[in-house]
Amino acid sequence: MRGPRVRSSRTARALAPLLARPRYEVLPLAGVLEQTGLLPEDTVVTVTASPRRGTGATVELCEKLAAQRLRPVPHLAARQLTSRGELADVLDRLAGSGVDDVFVVGGDAAVAAGPYPDGLALLRAMAELDRLPAAVGVPSYPEDHPSIDPETLWASLLSKQDYATYTVTQLCFDVGAVAAFLTAAQQRGLRLPVVAGVPGDVDAVTLARVGARIGVGDSLRFVTSNRSTVLGLLKAGLRTPRSGRHAVLRGLAELDPGLPLAGLHFYTFNRVRATARLVTDLAAGPAGGAHDRPAGGEG
Repeated sequence: MRGPRVRSSRTARALAPLLARPRYEVLPLAGVLEQTGLLPEDTVVTVTASPRRGTGATVELCEKLAAQRLRPVPHLAARQLTSRGELADVLDRLAGSGVDDVFVVGGDAAVAAGPYPDGLALLRAMAELDRLPAAVGVPSYPEDHPSIDPETLWASLLSKQDYATYTVTQLCFDVGAVAAFLTAAQQRGLRLPVVAGVPGDVDAVTLARVGARIGVGDSLRFVTSNRSTVLGLLKAGLRTPRSGRHAVLRGLAELDPGLPLAGLHFYTFNRVRATARLVTDLAAGPAGGAHDRPAGGEG
């Protein structure tokens, strides 16, 4: 029977390629540049689309991240964009900063502000403008969506394959759900590489604090749309500070290598430094000796 040390070594080896190029998601809030400024050059940092602050805040932060020699990936929310002209202006600004990767989402707004009701419409518009960046990501949902039925989700994802180059899953604490999604992706003919959305070094208290900063309305929409995320954070908070996050990552590392898992996308809720330390600990493997140390104080 294999002992814990053998299993840990095997898991560390399986994690290595997944951790080779982690993605860190941030929100366009004050102070985030202090967090990202310590990341190695060319690290991928994705910036969410804030309904409260608008597309401009996302683009502006991406410009500043590019100046830090990072690789920013803006979330472009279809229902936030008001016109074809605004879309062209946004793409011009991004290209001017060397941004060649975008993440296209439908957005949380109940009513579209312009001609793009969903992500597919926005992707088609970008293609018509001949302005699709080199890399284009789209979302996917291992635990389904609170207001969209599973078959519609799959049809939407498959229809985006002509425009997108990868998909990132919604934050999920259930490794079994991710495995089932990857298996279904193969069976349904999904060609896009799948990047798993995983928790960074964040807890329910941090989530509540971030929710207050992004606005009550936005926070309520987030909680409504991500009940499993909030519950997962609460459950993880009952364990040692990092063990819940490590369990998810180690579980993904132990999945069948034949499944189309291409990398990891960390939802940091702006705890970038703490999440980067978590990644470093895991990459160090069993010899690192820091797996369950609490992260230092960080706002």
